[in-house]
Amino acid sequence: MARFARWAALTAATALLVTGCSSGGDEDGKSGEKSGGKSPTAAADPRLPASLTSQKLDWKECEATDDSEAPGDDWRCATLKAPLDWSEPAGETIDIALIRSEATGDDRIGSLLFNFGGPGGSGVSFMPYYASLASDLHKRYDLVSFDPRGVAASEGVRCRSDQEIAAAESVDSTPDTPAEETAYFEDAADFGKGCAKSAGKLMSHVSTTDTARDMDLMRQVLGDEKMHYFGISYGTELGGVYAHLFPKKVGRLVLDAVVDPSADSVDHAKNQARGFQRALNNYLKSTGQDPQQGTQKVADLLKRIDANPLPTSSDRKLTQTLAITGIVLPLYSESGWPTLTSALKAAEAGDGSQLLSLADDYNERDASGRYGTGTHSQRVISCLDAKQRPTVEETKALLPEFEKISPVFGPFLGWDTAGWCHDWPVPGQHDTPEVSAPGASPILVVGNTGDPATPYEGAREMANELGKGVGILLTWQGEGHGAYGSGSSCIDTTIEDYLLSGTTPKYGKVCD
Repeated sequence: MARFARWAALTAATALLVTGCSSGGDEDGKSGEKSGGKSPTAAADPRLPASLTSQKLDWKECEATDDSEAPGDDWRCATLKAPLDWSEPAGETIDIALIRSEATGDDRIGSLLFNFGGPGGSGVSFMPYYASLASDLHKRYDLVSFDPRGVAASEGVRCRSDQEIAAAESVDSTPDTPAEETAYFEDAADFGKGCAKSAGKLMSHVSTTDTARDMDLMRQVLGDEKMHYFGISYGTELGGVYAHLFPKKVGRLVLDAVVDPSADSVDHAKNQARGFQRALNNYLKSTGQDPQQGTQKVADLLKRIDANPLPTSSDRKLTQTLAITGIVLPLYSESGWPTLTSALKAAEAGDGSQLLSLADDYNERDASGRYGTGTHSQRVISCLDAKQRPTVEETKALLPEFEKISPVFGPFLGWDTAGWCHDWPVPGQHDTPEVSAPGASPILVVGNTGDPATPYEGAREMANELGKGVGILLTWQGEGHGAYGSGSSCIDTTIEDYLLSGTTPKYGKVCD
């Protein structure tokens, strides 16, 4: 995954508004489900030790963390034990943090498990904030989320100190000279070494496949015969991998803001360059500007900032990398466009404060200079998943194509293909994830034509790869990252009818 598909962008955009391959799927799931009342008791996987499948979760009042306040009386937290290495399920275990709020109505279906993206996003922190959007679903489902392995409260990885992160922000992510190239790749290698030191043995066991297997253990321990799941952004890839591994355990799965499962890491970066350029074009049109001329104006601004970083209201400077990051964030939602207008106007006038503030939101930096670790977890997970490692020479050969796709975002994402997993301590597992799920129940795949981070084309690819009769494509002709809860009653009603009543829309349904 290119770094723009980051958990921080999803959560920060919300604040602005207020993998592995497998040889085949498991075949021991039981068909059928009850539409009301208590969900049937899940059958234990006979291949797993009873110490795992029979564990009782000790639900307690959730505590405040460094990153979030305690969520309130409706929420309870627990810890699940899962194997460190799924090839040795009776071996060493790790802790997986869970959060749950029980169904508010009487006609309960079961648990609805959420993953909000990243990879590297904390579901424990974000689930309570998201719950208001899912109030109708909450009536019949226990809302459940988790911190995937290697994330936050689940053996979270921290690759650098706050001081080291701040110092690295001076590294040019679109190097123009041999010295800048050397600094860029030395910084990338240093980051990987820090991750390996922090993660230890876990470094090789945080793949999307590992987390998908954790999810099925959650299903069993929560007492659900089938997996009901809502995945957003990277959570769609996780859901697709789960469906491939456990097709007969699939209940009702929604995949919203879909990651293209047919794309390798270079193609992901190209997709994101196209997606963000498309969003920038739409933004520019909304302000009465010609997209081509407006894009060139932004690109020229970034070149000036690259040569001379802008002063801000603090003692920090706005670098080109921070400016690009600040531009990205408000493109995640149409409601952020006025903020982008103000920030660009200020930057053109020589003040980088507003773009710096947006970049800090994206990078999880608070006012005291503390940084979150979502980016660390994302890199550890995505670099374990992705086998592709472009060389410096290969990347340089790709740069003209990236710049043609987007003069604003292309150079950054092009260099990122080589820098993101440069000299990584562990090898990647696959070129693209396996998501085919023959025999699974219908899965609702939701694509947004204006999605900047996970362009619409990925939804079509996911629906196709899940298989005929399994992947059901639903399209929203709108703007922003994700469709549910974004203002379309057609989308919301269709998704809720599917999750609450099992009503599958016709393939290809379009909502305006």
